[in-house]
Amino acid sequence: MLSRVKITPTGRLSLPAEIRKRLGLSKGGEVIIDDRGDEIVLRTVSQAIARAQALSRKMLDGKDGASVADFLAERRREDAAE
Repeated sequence: MLSRVKITPTGRLSLPAEIRKRLGLSKGGEVIIDDRGDEIVLRTVSQAIARAQALSRKMLDGKDGASVADFLAERRREDAAE
């Protein structure tokens, strides 16, 4: 879906109501701006978190010591050694 919006001299823009409603932003909220040089991408915070989690899973899946449980266990071992 393409939408054309105006940006005010102070940098404000309004997202169309249909898009805000679909993305759960109808009462306002925050978005993440991804500046890609020749384009910008807006994501909701939840979309950005989900994307980061997916990238992490892809990079760390199946690697020993990569889970949160492994990290916490290592910290406990270090703490016990002190």
